[in-house]
Amino acid sequence: MSWTEDRIERLRQLWGSGKSASEIADMLGGVSRNAVIGKAHRLGLSGRPSPIKAKPEDEAEAASAAAPDSVAAPAPAKPAPAREAAPEGANILSLTERMCRWPIGDPKQSGFRFCGKGVYGGLPYCMEHAAMAYQAPKKKEDRKAVG
Repeated sequence: MSWTEDRIERLRQLWGSGKSASEIADMLGGVSRNAVIGKAHRLGLSGRPSPIKAKPEDEAEAASAAAPDSVAAPAPAKPAPAREAAPEGANILSLTERMCRWPIGDPKQSGFRFCGKGVYGGLPYCMEHAAMAYQAPKKKEDRKAVG
């Protein structure tokens, strides 16, 4: 299959109308979804948002998970209820989404467990372990001195 001027113009129209790459491939015939995507990219056609919609709570978690790259310990959007785990921590079967997932010990040993304290903000760790896991990047001067 070759990309004739007519087929390219039809691709532009269908792409602009919001049709998916699979739909366009079916309408054009003799071309794959990936070929449509590649040609649209080479033509510089505008990108479109992903058809997969995130739940509002997933977006908040993604934003809070992305923020720690620039701060030592991010401020929580709202504190999770403080549900302290037993002093021995939590095992994989008792671990919930509201418990700190910081591993303690060697997974190959019988005493292995997770912290189990209440999580900090939308992070998978308690405040103490979040401060250890998410550290601010070093300044350029500090990196040059080390390496």
